[in-house]
Amino acid sequence: MELSELTAYAEEKFYIREQRKWADFPGFSVLSDPNTGNWLALLMRQWDYDTGTEIQRCDIKCGQRVLSEIRAPYLSLPFRMKGRKWVGVRFEADTNRDVVFRLFDRAVYADEGHGYTVVLDTPPAESAIVCPDTGLPAAEAGFSDTGLPAARVGFSETVLEIPEKIREMQLLYEGSGSFFAVKCKNFYRQGKFMEDYEDDAPCDEGCQLYFPDYHDLNLRQLRGYFTWRTHVRKGIFLPVASSLAYMYIYELLNGIGTGSPEDSLQKMGEFETGFLDSGMGCPGMDRNLRRWMLEYAVLHDLSPALARRYADPALIEKDEALAVLRSPEEFTDEEIFSALCIFAGKKLEQSPVVKKGGEKGKHFFAAVWRCASRTFSGDGKDLFAACFGEQKAFSWHPLGNALYWEEQAHPDADYILDACREYHCRGGVWQEKRYDSLYFDRDRFRTFLRATDRILRKYLKTGHYLRENAGEEWASVYVEAVIQAEQREERKAAVPEVIIDLSHLEQIRQDAQVTRDSLLTGEEMDFAADAEDSLAAQQMEETGRLGTGREKETESGDGALDMLDMIHRQILLALARNQSAESYLKAGHLMPSVAADTINEALFDEIGDNVLEWDGDTITLVEDYRDDVLQMFGGKDNE
Repeated sequence: MELSELTAYAEEKFYIREQRKWADFPGFSVLSDPNTGNWLALLMRQWDYDTGTEIQRCDIKCGQRVLSEIRAPYLSLPFRMKGRKWVGVRFEADTNRDVVFRLFDRAVYADEGHGYTVVLDTPPAESAIVCPDTGLPAAEAGFSDTGLPAARVGFSETVLEIPEKIREMQLLYEGSGSFFAVKCKNFYRQGKFMEDYEDDAPCDEGCQLYFPDYHDLNLRQLRGYFTWRTHVRKGIFLPVASSLAYMYIYELLNGIGTGSPEDSLQKMGEFETGFLDSGMGCPGMDRNLRRWMLEYAVLHDLSPALARRYADPALIEKDEALAVLRSPEEFTDEEIFSALCIFAGKKLEQSPVVKKGGEKGKHFFAAVWRCASRTFSGDGKDLFAACFGEQKAFSWHPLGNALYWEEQAHPDADYILDACREYHCRGGVWQEKRYDSLYFDRDRFRTFLRATDRILRKYLKTGHYLRENAGEEWASVYVEAVIQAEQREERKAAVPEVIIDLSHLEQIRQDAQVTRDSLLTGEEMDFAADAEDSLAAQQMEETGRLGTGREKETESGDGALDMLDMIHRQILLALARNQSAESYLKAGHLMPSVAADTINEALFDEIGDNVLEWDGDTITLVEDYRDDVLQMFGGKDNE
């Protein structure tokens, strides 16, 4: 920071001009109150011939108490002035201009109404002893204040007329305490005082301030702001400097000019529609406003539905997506796929699986997530926790980046915004419980979706196939399981449903017998009769001989054969013994392919694969599963 910035600030806000009182000492000047003539700051500029730079310092009459309030290396005891009213400031690269401006504000307001005094500025005698540091006469080094008549003041003509209400507001400013807390408290006090004030003096001055308040503005800016606010309250939104627009939002957050918290929230929504949606305001103001509306709703315990309505849509969207992925069994395929896209981006939506497969592609992605959610376990976590972590509590500072004042610590409170976000206050300290992206395992999530996408492209023959990457094996298991389940459902759906009226069952049997007899040759009829007799005999034999085996099966919990009727069990047993099953197929009037599918489906959960194969001519048992099938019938002894 440079001294020129302080002099420009003093002139712009208070109409105080720098005065160079000593022609022989051009490095020294003062800033004086135009009404009282009292010195507010002594400015010192000295050239350092060793470094080739100018040393800039000043003494400000703001009270040495600030040295205990503000710890900064550029603040010190005064360099030239005497007394506890003065503080020294060094102007260097790390000097905070906002702090220096506040110190000067203190000096100005502390001088209000304290009489007329001015520093004696008698020209130095040529023979006076010169102070080695400044070049000023040694007698002037102390700069003791001497009272003079007010007639000495010649700066009144520079002061513009200030409305009485604004002048009274300025006198309400108090400067003790923490810098930001003081700023917030003064904004609230002055804002409530000016709550109903209206003006008609528009101002086209620029204004660029961080955390702007009334105290920061000069008279033209203040009157311009109150004029603009008058129009806003009538529903007329005109362009204005973003800093002044922020002040209006701060007023609404503090209940200035509103009748209730709900009214404040509604007016913020109207400001968003009338001002921001019209293209006015600076980048980022919309995000700040949405954040503040949510925090305001929580602080004032407004309904969660209302809070979600005004909160950042992106935040609510992510929370809702997390809730879907955490409990996928409760949601539709479309909802699960949409939730996956929230965290996967457009790349998932553009997959050929979805673009060509449509709803079927979305169904597959949703089914794989459901399947993995039920069965995945890594480091004791389910798939959702492995990808998105656990809900954790974080420190929360509502309205921490806005001017907001509460007289007392907030009472204990619990607030649930949605299924994935809640807030708790204890002893005035807030915490937000949420899923945080800091703990998201994005690599695991992307690997899961890529493996799913890769396998489904191949299964659905979409083209644009993907190469398998290392580390995708764990995710491939769930995709294959879903595909196999889908294939079983397709086979089941391909078998036409037969509805039999049991009341006519005997007639149906007789009709079938007549039809069969009319179609078979004499030799075939003899073969069928022998097969039926053989089947009946074997059924009786198996009933007794397999009884012990079935008891063992029941005891061991193996109930796969229970899903098959006697004829299908006989077909399976014959194939397991390397015997022909043709007689059983004919006796049961069964199509070989349908019989094979029925047996495969019944044994799939037990074996995990198809045990029979149909090549279009004959049914054969997969050799790898022969021992498993025989074991179901009581062991190899039954061969």
